[in-house]
Amino acid sequence: MGTAILACQTLRAELTLAVQETKRDFPIIYVESGLHNTPELLHKKIQEEINRIDNVDTILLLFGYCGNSLLGIKSNKAKLVLPKVDDCIPLLLGSCETRKNISKEMGTYFLTKGWLDYENNLLKEYERCIKRYGQNRTSKIMKIMLGHYKRFMLIDTGAYPLESVLTYTKDIAARLNLYHDVTSGSLRLFYKLLRGEWDEEFLVLEPGRAVTISDICGGSDAAQTQISQGTSMNNLSLSKNNA
Repeated sequence: MGTAILACQTLRAELTLAVQETKRDFPIIYVESGLHNTPELLHKKIQEEINRIDNVDTILLLFGYCGNSLLGIKSNKAKLVLPKVDDCIPLLLGSCETRKNISKEMGTYFLTKGWLDYENNLLKEYERCIKRYGQNRTSKIMKIMLGHYKRFMLIDTGAYPLESVLTYTKDIAARLNLYHDVTSGSLRLFYKLLRGEWDEEFLVLEPGRAVTISDICGGSDAAQTQISQGTSMNNLSLSKNNA
């Protein structure tokens, strides 16, 4: 028996780097990142992929809780191990505390190359609006969509050349009258997950046990509120503002 990884597609570059550095060459299955916009579909896809995985005794899940998408997820045949994070942002910053401290400074919309490549994000909405509505109407739409956000923050995870996206994100930030910052990321949670260092930062579920609300952030009131609302930090569309 062995180990397999089920991961969000937006984390492909970071996971590839972590696998190279830890030399844990487990089979990897990626789940389409766009499913985050519909948590019930993401939940269904994750469960389907888990059900398909065979001949392993451990499945590493590289996702955040992402609203309520992981509630009820289980494997009847393998142990599930996943980080205790609300979404992918703490995974890339290294901890929930780091994300919390940054967000306290001002409303921050986090970006990585993975989100720009795969995610249905604010920047792609901006480009679609420009083509459809022009600059003036797009500015009004973006003001509504941005809500409390005051800056873009590009996370330098070390998994890709920063220059490949920096010019683009700075340009869009300027057009939207937002601050733009870069912060250093950390893949320490990736390394711990791959190396089997599953301490209090991870949820370990034996075969047959499903993810419950009490598993997520200790079942705190704040966590349960987020779960019930199905919110995600970077989940924005024309019809739904981020909470």
